[in-house]
Amino acid sequence: MKIELPQVGESVTEGIIGRWLKQVGDRVEKYDPLVEVVTDKVNMEMPSPVSGVLTSIVAAEGQTVPMGEVIAEIAVEGEKDSHGGEETEAAPGPMDEAIDRIGVLSRDIAPVGPTGSGSLQPVAESGGVQQLRAEHKRDAEPAAAKEEERGPRERKRYSPAVSRLARENRVDLSLVTGTGIDDRVTRRDVEAFIASHAQAPEQASTDLSSSVSSPEEERVPLTPVRRIVADNMARSATEVPQAWSLVEVDVSGLVRRREALREEFRRREGINLTYLPFAVKAVAEALRENPLLNSSWGGDCIILKRRINIGVAVAAPDGLVVPVVRDADTLSVADLAKAMDSLTERARGGNLAIEDVQNGTLTVNNTGALGSVLSRPLVNHPQAAIVTTELIVRRAVVVGDAIAIRSMMNVCLSFDHRILDGSEASAFINDVKRRLEAIGPETGIY
Repeated sequence: MKIELPQVGESVTEGIIGRWLKQVGDRVEKYDPLVEVVTDKVNMEMPSPVSGVLTSIVAAEGQTVPMGEVIAEIAVEGEKDSHGGEETEAAPGPMDEAIDRIGVLSRDIAPVGPTGSGSLQPVAESGGVQQLRAEHKRDAEPAAAKEEERGPRERKRYSPAVSRLARENRVDLSLVTGTGIDDRVTRRDVEAFIASHAQAPEQASTDLSSSVSSPEEERVPLTPVRRIVADNMARSATEVPQAWSLVEVDVSGLVRRREALREEFRRREGINLTYLPFAVKAVAEALRENPLLNSSWGGDCIILKRRINIGVAVAAPDGLVVPVVRDADTLSVADLAKAMDSLTERARGGNLAIEDVQNGTLTVNNTGALGSVLSRPLVNHPQAAIVTTELIVRRAVVVGDAIAIRSMMNVCLSFDHRILDGSEASAFINDVKRRLEAIGPETGIY
């Protein structure tokens, strides 16, 4: 039985194989952890969907695989082959043995992640993978030569995405070497073919400079999460036309109210009451009044989200993750505090489930916890906007006709200018400001 990387949400289209937890020949029970997968949202352990013996690992550790792609094969007891007989194990040839040990990666989907998109560049490969690709290339050359001799029924078939990309760039697919399963030509193969022909004159000098080392430099390999975050940020910055706005918020009432509640809250709930759940509550309620912020760009339409699911950015050890508090507008400040504390602890411990990071509709990033007083965040694609809450600073401000010392916080908003104009963005961020400044001695948290 072929084991596929499961679909985990509309904004996650690929994952990196982190570590295989079972090896070829191992007995695997249904629901046993099979492989660790790294996505731009979360690290997860994928359980085996069936019981049987792991007979082949198709996707090697460190490789990027589209959701829905075959990553392994498990022999299930009593499973029949395509001819109706009992499944039998064929004697492996040299190529089969190489695939069992290393794997062949088929990549055919451009990624979309929570902070943007995935990379158009392949993950760095081991020498064994490079050798395998070279063998595939040599094997593919005679196959390509025979392609023209085949009849229409024997010619290769290409996916719609591959055919469209080739047509748009005037690429003859018979000249492209496929790296997918059974030498299938993938979208990545076409992109690599286009890039190699467009940049061939510059490649030699680029390769030379990239390999140069120096006592004054150290090259730090990219972790899978860092690579994904980098690609996502690049896409967000280049594909989304972003505008930015800021308001100053007098949170003196919030500071006093939180200080009055924190010790009782800690005794009652066992966690610390921070400023963030108050801010998330204000954002969630403001989204109800300004639904255009709770949307995404659909190309020929704007997609309004019916539920308000707030993503809260967390700096985890392996990189930035954005767990989601669902239906945040229906939760109290206390409920939000407990939900965010649980998500943050699991994020920092690497224990988030994939459902914890799905379907966010707007992101809040508490950059003030890092000492920042002003920031311009990148929109968390495909969402319409992102809000940052900055460090609370006591400073002199004009209140009426007098100067007073107040607790001030900057709230920053970056937004997709395709969806929003300044008037809608300003209405939203000023609604957040009004709600935060309205917090006083009688404000409830339950």
